[in-house]
Amino acid sequence: MTGYAVVDVETTGLFPGGSDRIAEIAIVQVDSDGQIEGTWTTLVNPGRDLGPQQIHGISASDARYAPAFGDVAGIVAELLRGRTFVAHNAQFDRRFVWHAFAEVGYDVPLIAPTTLCTMRTGAQLFPTAPRSLAGACFHHGVTLDSAHEALSDARAAAELLGIYLAHGARNVVPDWDDVVELAATTPWPMIPVTGAAPVRRGVATERDAHFLARLATACTSPVTTWEKEKYLQLVDRALLDRHISAREHDQLAEFCAQVGIGRADAEALHREYLTGLAAVAWTDGTLDPTEAADFLAVAGMLDVSEADAQDILESPQGADPNAGSASATDQGSSRFTLAPGDLVVFTGAMDEPRDVWERRARAAGLVPHPAVTKKVRLVVAADPDSMSGKARKAESYGITVVGETGFVRILDKLARSARPAAGITTP
Repeated sequence: MTGYAVVDVETTGLFPGGSDRIAEIAIVQVDSDGQIEGTWTTLVNPGRDLGPQQIHGISASDARYAPAFGDVAGIVAELLRGRTFVAHNAQFDRRFVWHAFAEVGYDVPLIAPTTLCTMRTGAQLFPTAPRSLAGACFHHGVTLDSAHEALSDARAAAELLGIYLAHGARNVVPDWDDVVELAATTPWPMIPVTGAAPVRRGVATERDAHFLARLATACTSPVTTWEKEKYLQLVDRALLDRHISAREHDQLAEFCAQVGIGRADAEALHREYLTGLAAVAWTDGTLDPTEAADFLAVAGMLDVSEADAQDILESPQGADPNAGSASATDQGSSRFTLAPGDLVVFTGAMDEPRDVWERRARAAGLVPHPAVTKKVRLVVAADPDSMSGKARKAESYGITVVGETGFVRILDKLARSARPAAGITTP
């Protein structure tokens, strides 16, 4: 099938052939006259951290559901075969796609002589127009719905291609017809098409149920003290950054399934956890609005109604005068703690440079460490669901993984500590 395949990729970085990978790919098929024929897109699990997430906006909670490139290589090949590869700044996208195929064992004919670039073509046809995709779209009245989302960028580039074809690109760009003919006649290797389904952004919202919803309605035997304590520790670790990541939802659900904690048991333990948290908040005899807001936020994450949470907060000792004391004691033993000298590992492309975070850690008495070992106390990731090697190793060791916001909270707690030499408790 002759025509064009307009491609856009979002990536973990700038350097194909090294450690950077495709995280999202979109292909818009365009006929020889510039009319859009069809679209296809998927997130791609890069098997590592997602790099500059503040640019491409892909979350690890979504990417973990995505197929690896090798699982969709067959369909990508079918969509590209016989068509001229087109992209805005085509060298970038073409090299990433070529390397992705090479990594799964295929040498595909994605080369400069079979590629056209809408950025270069636009500059030749309209020398005064902006060269960036967003600028070119604005200049030509093309809608760019969501920059740095692969399908949006590819569709916009496809519309630019149609405009350029209508303005005589074939006659202005040297060897245009030769490029199209070579792309149409150059054979591709036969790559099996698997049953892997494409995955779009937002899939985690659709698929990730709250861990409570995954539990059996009731347990088959009483919860032991060890099981209760371990569960409260997992809850506390998950809430350290005031965000229960997809990974932590999985961990909590899996632990409950292993030891037989049912939903009713978990809900009771959540109320106990909140009772202890309220007791800590009332330690100084006052409760400021910030503490109250934080408490209610935690209650929401544990699926405790606001009305029930308010009752616990207003009467932290509970209806049973002995229950609150026991809960507070249990809470104290289960809370996550850090102490000066604890090892901290950083992973992923964070909003601020790594050396800035390391300086802040050292100033708080913590020790930045280059690798995850069983002695490491905390891993700070750009995304709490990071798929980096460090984050995966931390998970296997049971080491807490938090995001940047959670780490800021920890540093604030350490800074407010009146006894810097003692263990620091983070409620």
